[in-house]
Amino acid sequence: MSRADHIFINMCRDILENGTDTQGEKVRPHWADGTPAYTIKKFGVVNRYDLSEEFPIMTLRRTALKSCTDELLWIWQLKSNNVHDLHSHIWDEWADEDGSIGKAYGYQLGVKHQYKEGMMDQVDRVIYDLKHNPFSRRIMTNIYVHQDLHEMNLYPCAYSMTFNVTQKPGHEKLTLNAILNQRSNDVLTANNWNVVQYAVLVHMLAQVCDMEVGELVHVIADAHIYDRHVPLIKELISREPLPAPTFWLNPDIHDFYQFTKNDVKVEGYETHPQIKDIPVAV
Repeated sequence: MSRADHIFINMCRDILENGTDTQGEKVRPHWADGTPAYTIKKFGVVNRYDLSEEFPIMTLRRTALKSCTDELLWIWQLKSNNVHDLHSHIWDEWADEDGSIGKAYGYQLGVKHQYKEGMMDQVDRVIYDLKHNPFSRRIMTNIYVHQDLHEMNLYPCAYSMTFNVTQKPGHEKLTLNAILNQRSNDVLTANNWNVVQYAVLVHMLAQVCDMEVGELVHVIADAHIYDRHVPLIKELISREPLPAPTFWLNPDIHDFYQFTKNDVKVEGYETHPQIKDIPVAV
């Protein structure tokens, strides 16, 4: 059965049973009707996914792999901050009249910095180091740039990736591991979405750098379930996990900038029914 489902179920149970209720506190998010959006939250959640054993897409309900990948590539490959470059409307709420979300997400990854090897942005620096300095402990990105926060329409939630390469005994290729740091995570709407996105990223980078995939560690400072999501979460985690599908990444792509959302798929992906009309706090 899907390990990702079991991780999700255990996390949700822990939040519901041991989390802190923010009811009555001064909170920023609100519902469409203007009501404050309170949460039950847990500080410092850490989930580990072994990508060499399973692709961590949940079966309790369907996660849209191609849409996840499209958003990931919008940020990491196009390095865009304009929703007109995205094939969905998930960012429309934070876009201005020109479609910009400000100096956030992809914008930060596209800023070039001076290194001794020359000018590179953060993504190109990661790829360069994975190919030339794979055992470095300095292979990371960070898009939570304080000097630009006032020009971001939304502060980054998933803000940092740290990559770490290991050599497994008996394996010819090196193994690529990564840590995703997230300051805040809406468990129902975004948890598995983010996990799937960055699992795809690790697979892509491993392939273009001729490595094997290892662990993806997801560190969440504030993992929360919104008050109006509680009954939906309880119903979701009552479902029985199904077998995990098999992940496919186009083996002919060896340049990160050549990947498209059509170069990924999951085979044998069976899920429980989707949960519809999920209210979203903004």
